[in-house]
Amino acid sequence: MSRHPIRTRCNKTTRKLHRWGAILIALPLLVIIGSGLFLQLKKDVAWIQPPTMLGQGPPLTLSFDEILAIAGADPRMEIAGWSDVDRLDVRPERGIVKVRGKNRWEVQIDTATGAVLSSSSRRSDLIERIHDGSYFHDRAKLWLFLPSGVILLLLWITGVYLWALPLVMRRKGKAIRQYRRTHP
Repeated sequence: MSRHPIRTRCNKTTRKLHRWGAILIALPLLVIIGSGLFLQLKKDVAWIQPPTMLGQGPPLTLSFDEILAIAGADPRMEIAGWSDVDRLDVRPERGIVKVRGKNRWEVQIDTATGAVLSSSSRRSDLIERIHDGSYFHDRAKLWLFLPSGVILLLLWITGVYLWALPLVMRRKGKAIRQYRRTHP
């Protein structure tokens, strides 16, 4: 029998929790890591998120109705009215307004001239919804992805414990051997 039955039982339990926790969250964690890698690159890869253009000047001379008409003129936006618009992102310092349709298409309009500077698909919002789990179901975010994050934290803690324990035990053993040599 081991000299430390409680420590042995704790080690076995920690290893089991570590193993089963890893198996339990493998798929959600793969989704989180994969989508997170894409999100890290969203400002660098135009396929994920269109780069923010630069307009001619900061004054906003366009009305909301003009912005809606310009955005609606692009058939890919599928905008017939304000109910088809997800959001407006006004960037006065860059002289643009971004209009995002509910279909994840984005048009960037020069606030001074009304010219369309960019019109392309914006995938970063979809990737963010995949990343946090809300893409799969409204409750997946809280009932699957949040618990996976908690389990991942526990895996990190048990992993550090399982990694550090042998180091601590070796140091303790060296200290005991040193003490025995100096105190016969």
